[in-house]
Amino acid sequence: MPRLKTIGPNEAQPPLKEIYDDLTSQMGKVVNIFQGMGNSPAALKAYLSMSAALAEGDLSPEDREIIYLAVSEQNGCHYCVSAHALLAKRVGLADDAIRAARQFQSSDPKHEALLTFVRRVIASKGFVSDEELQAVKSAGYSDGQIAEAVGYIGLATFSNLFNHVNGTELDFPAAEKI
Repeated sequence: MPRLKTIGPNEAQPPLKEIYDDLTSQMGKVVNIFQGMGNSPAALKAYLSMSAALAEGDLSPEDREIIYLAVSEQNGCHYCVSAHALLAKRVGLADDAIRAARQFQSSDPKHEALLTFVRRVIASKGFVSDEELQAVKSAGYSDGQIAEAVGYIGLATFSNLFNHVNGTELDFPAAEKI
């Protein structure tokens, strides 16, 4: 049960109503995380704005989803793991690749380098070594893509922590336990 008030689409007042209308047109509904974040249109707008901005970047949809899956699994956010497992399937990742990403692993060498880098960023609080940075660059990631990867770590962490505070109820098929 959510610990913060859930603001449904029928209860939303401006400016939240406009945000919800946009979400409904994009996604078909307002998912539970956003109904909880709706307590602060500013917080919801911040999340959505960062997500939209990063989606315009150079990381592939697969790259974005494996980052989100790894960070969310690391942070113990079953809500985000479930949501992003579904999104990962939609961008073409197979079930085994989704399971592997949740453990910072991939059979694809480029994705493996990205996930290793993401794990090191988290573990070192961003104080990665020159060698760790060079490894992800050598795998084919640009400086811009590396900046975006750090952005996705932050975005995923924001939603993970929000879901933990809120106790957001799952409204996606539950991801399998690993």
